[in-house]
Amino acid sequence: MSEAPFVHLHVHSEYSILDGACRIPALAERAAELEMPAVGLTDHGSLAGAVQLYQHAAKQGVKPIIGCEVYVCDDSSKQEKGYAHLTLLAESTEGYGNLIKLASAGYLQGYYYKPRVDWSLLEQHSAGVIALSGCLSGRVSKALEESREADAAADLDKLVQVFGKDGTYVEIQNAGLAEQARINPLLAKLAQGTGLPLVATGDVHYLLHEDARAHEALLCIQSGDSLKNPNRWRFDTDQFFFKTPDEMARDFAEYPAALATTLEVADRCSIEIELGTIRLPRYPVPEGRDAFDYLVELCEKGLQKRYERVTPEIQERLKFELKTIREMGFADYFLIVWDFVAFAKRNGVSVGPGRGSTAGSLAAYALDITEVDPIKYDLLFERFLNP
Repeated sequence: MSEAPFVHLHVHSEYSILDGACRIPALAERAAELEMPAVGLTDHGSLAGAVQLYQHAAKQGVKPIIGCEVYVCDDSSKQEKGYAHLTLLAESTEGYGNLIKLASAGYLQGYYYKPRVDWSLLEQHSAGVIALSGCLSGRVSKALEESREADAAADLDKLVQVFGKDGTYVEIQNAGLAEQARINPLLAKLAQGTGLPLVATGDVHYLLHEDARAHEALLCIQSGDSLKNPNRWRFDTDQFFFKTPDEMARDFAEYPAALATTLEVADRCSIEIELGTIRLPRYPVPEGRDAFDYLVELCEKGLQKRYERVTPEIQERLKFELKTIREMGFADYFLIVWDFVAFAKRNGVSVGPGRGSTAGSLAAYALDITEVDPIKYDLLFERFLNP
């Protein structure tokens, strides 16, 4: 495969809900077709497509670059409107883990209209992460657009303080917008003045040029509007597609180094995602106990509540199930499900009698997870977990 002079680092898939329209398998195929050595994915506030890109890019012989376009605010604990976009890329596996933590914190701690993160969170989870200064909705670009050059420099310096000079790039885009044409020379000047590299990105929202109309329909769904409305919200140009290296070269004819920098960034980014391994949270058991012993205790107590007489048959069945659960490493899983089902029942949340093969588990019945007696109805545990 010949080396392309450009790599897309700022791309939105269908996981940028009702905003991105790139299907990930097709995205990986297109990158391979254009002989790009790598392709990035930077969905809004989400890493939902990361594993899918990792898998499909590998099939196409293309390096996956996992990133996220986060929403940055000053204090994510306050329910206040106002946020800016920031493009983050995982340089290493540690950085990928930090992006996961940031995305989770955005939803669990900072959610207010959008999953927001603040500077404190960015500082805590900056290791192994590369920052691009962002699109027109980024703090640096917005400050330049509003003729606040000093603020733009200060915001860029803040990124350097968090991500380091080696981990910070000035992001420049050209989708035919007048605002971009006006501030791009200012971004280039700012990069030169600070000694930071300039990197060109496409802010891709759909794969092909002819997909622009379909993307408009997607935006109408998001805004509850109609294509018949001439005043509907839409992107101002039809240039937010996955452009070829030649098309990007024409768009950035004045900034060829910014194109070459994309290859440098792509070369730096390399992560490993371990697939095929079950990773469950550890359930917090009482001190001095382990998850399996605690599960055995709960199940044995549950049998006494469920049956007037616990027969040898029932005891043997539970012993067999628990042995299988232990060998397959599912003790924490059973405790987690037991915990949230018990919470639901205590708080008046409707819980069904049991779904599918789970009803075949005596352990689940003893834990009050299910309401179907597998002994009475002669149900097979092996349909649920089979050693």
